[in-house]
Amino acid sequence: MRMEVHVHAEIPVVEGVTRQQIEQALQPWLAYLEVETLADAKSLEPDEPGLEYDESARSLLICWTGEIGRSFQQVLEAALEAVGPFAEEAAEVDVTLYHEGGEQESVLLFVGPNAQAIHEAQRRCMLDDVTGMLARQFGKTQIEPIIGMINELFDRDWKEKIAQPTQSERAFETYSRAPGRRHLH
Repeated sequence: MRMEVHVHAEIPVVEGVTRQQIEQALQPWLAYLEVETLADAKSLEPDEPGLEYDESARSLLICWTGEIGRSFQQVLEAALEAVGPFAEEAAEVDVTLYHEGGEQESVLLFVGPNAQAIHEAQRRCMLDDVTGMLARQFGKTQIEPIIGMINELFDRDWKEKIAQPTQSERAFETYSRAPGRRHLH
């Protein structure tokens, strides 16, 4: 069963990383697409850049739509895990799957240099989402206690994560996104 997917992210990259290093990291994805370079990884949508690495701006831009099969999730995760060590800071990777029946499934991945950077990016994302939603109805002073509670939850979660001695350090994390969450573009 084939379906369509849209992947969107802008990942800041540490200084000195070359196009060749990025292409090597994204090799699982490029091999899946049966292409050799980022320039060959074209999006189905002509107005989308696909996979681009701007070495001078130190940014990996992903705005790619394509037809995929069931193994794409593992391919994408392998590519993002390989990109993680090149990331200057953690970033969101917005993935939207379009099923044949018209249903959409959204997943938000985080890629970054280490687990703590990813955790902080998840915190920022959560705070942005909750603040945006509550600000439609309530003022800043009414929202502040909720923001404090979210920060406490994230602090507690991080303490629990670092207390686990066998936790592997991953360069990305994933979680399902609530329906209706905004796209990054």
